[in-house]
Amino acid sequence: MRVGKTEVVDTFAEAFGMWGARVIITADTKNWARAAAQSFTGFATSVIRCKCEAAVECEISDTDTPDLRPGISVLLFAMSEKDMSARLVERIGQCVMTCPTTACYNGLENGTTVPVGQRLRFFGDGHQIAKVVGGRKFWRIPIMGGEFLVDDVFGVQPAIGGGNLLMLGRSGRTALRAASGAADAMRDVAGVFLPFPQGVVGSGSKVGSRYKGLIASTNEAYCPTLRGRVENSELPEGIAAVYEVVVNGLTEDALREAMRRGIQAAAERGVDYVSAGNYGGTLGQYKFHLYELLESG
Repeated sequence: MRVGKTEVVDTFAEAFGMWGARVIITADTKNWARAAAQSFTGFATSVIRCKCEAAVECEISDTDTPDLRPGISVLLFAMSEKDMSARLVERIGQCVMTCPTTACYNGLENGTTVPVGQRLRFFGDGHQIAKVVGGRKFWRIPIMGGEFLVDDVFGVQPAIGGGNLLMLGRSGRTALRAASGAADAMRDVAGVFLPFPQGVVGSGSKVGSRYKGLIASTNEAYCPTLRGRVENSELPEGIAAVYEVVVNGLTEDALREAMRRGIQAAAERGVDYVSAGNYGGTLGQYKFHLYELLESG
């Protein structure tokens, strides 16, 4: 199938189940909210080594946040409910509470919750105060800048990680331009996030390695310098670079829409091929077929 001058490969992206949370960070100014969000989402590109994946979802107007201050919505995914609680406590405690003027709120209202504020409260060393507003429990933790306000529990839900697109270009500039454009288009979909730097992966990986104890390694099938040296190369002749865009979503519908927009955006920028990474269905239960995504639009 071709979209303009771009050939879309007849394949699918393989994704897997995760757990997700939405964290609302507010502060006196947008700059401080951004600073906290940037710190919160640091070192969170992949569960392979980072234990979680996280990125900014969007900025929120001060008319729509719980305390009517400038806000940032951040999404964080991990592999289990238990992991979610630990990762939220770590990152809110170390990266948000430490940032001047901030507060932190749960952004998912559903039946499954994990303890967060009720664990962070101990930082108050006995001076913390519980506050219930409209049936919602918060903790007021005294800090040197005043108080840090945080929800007692945060909602979590089943989510999807590992959606991906591969941009194959006859020049590195073409492939990177297409990947960057795709990432920008995908970010506009609510409920998704792109955990890698600016949404683009320069060193895509495969599952496993020839070295004992290493659970992931370079995806040699898409390494241009290895074409002709490995039996499993997936690169057409003339391809000089491949960039990957990884996207996670709170729902399957959101992930599908983001990937559809990503393919269209990459094609608009004239990339030679758009493909996707999979392991024949052995990695995860979700399969996003590229042709089906385009036909659904």
